[in-house]
Amino acid sequence: MSCVAFGAALLASRYALADENGVSSWLPGSFSSLSAAPLDSGWSIATTYFHTSVWGNGELATAREISIGRFSRTLNVSLSANLNSQANLGFITPTYAFATPVLGGQLALSVTALWGGNSTDISGALAASLGRLSGTRSASTGDSVTGVGDLYPMAALRWNDGVHNFMTYLQLTAPTGAYELTRLSNLSVNHWAVDTGAGYTYLDTRTGHEFSAVAGFTYNMINPDTDYRNGVDFHLDWGASQFLSEHWHVGVVGYVYEQLTPDSGQAPALGSFKSGVIGLGPQVGYVTSIAGHQVYFNLKGYGEFDAVNRPSGWNLWLTVVTQF
Repeated sequence: MSCVAFGAALLASRYALADENGVSSWLPGSFSSLSAAPLDSGWSIATTYFHTSVWGNGELATAREISIGRFSRTLNVSLSANLNSQANLGFITPTYAFATPVLGGQLALSVTALWGGNSTDISGALAASLGRLSGTRSASTGDSVTGVGDLYPMAALRWNDGVHNFMTYLQLTAPTGAYELTRLSNLSVNHWAVDTGAGYTYLDTRTGHEFSAVAGFTYNMINPDTDYRNGVDFHLDWGASQFLSEHWHVGVVGYVYEQLTPDSGQAPALGSFKSGVIGLGPQVGYVTSIAGHQVYFNLKGYGEFDAVNRPSGWNLWLTVVTQF
């Protein structure tokens, strides 16, 4: 089993968090280096520890308060508040790569499950008006949740031509996790979604140069509990690295997320509520053998900036991929 195949197995999985309120179904950073590189046939399992700490402005706090029913959608609400959220999650993704070619490429099927905890706090001052009536008061609320999230099955096809590697994928969001309408924090999106895209990896094993990019689009269904529907999202995840030896590679990773069409079902005060963010950070990977199984470790982190209608902060990923 090669380091290249481990990296591809690591990045074959897709992860997601709760939707609406400035948080997309797609979790930026899900793909990075070696995304389109071919896999070794057979089973592999990727496990990931994911931590994120984010914060947002008054509009995000207002959206979150309206969504859980604390304020009417018909109110003209202005919330000068801070939203802070942290999540510590675990992902597990079993993947099976077929040895027999499909459409001239390699077919791999996987499913991602998640569990862990998420906490959200909002504090600040509220001003609200309805007609001639208006008032202000302090606003402070928060909660946390621990449990399991939804399931994310995916099918991917990869093709190899020397140093050039190509892939395409299709992923579903299956809303099977716990969801409560009145909570600030949830681990389920509570709606179906379809994400599809394509990627490319340049990998020269002689020089150790590597570059990957994956672009995709997310089509969201309606959340039946809120009648809210996210617009169509575009995301571009990328990574570049240099192999220092057969075991080590280092590099940088990044992502661009941009919502292309407006949400529907949001409060009028929020407008289209289209969101976007950019992330950038370092990565390091290491491949070894443990108990006769090849194991790949990858550590990467992102700092976020240029966020619009969405929390921003930083996140950290530690992933272990084992080939069987």
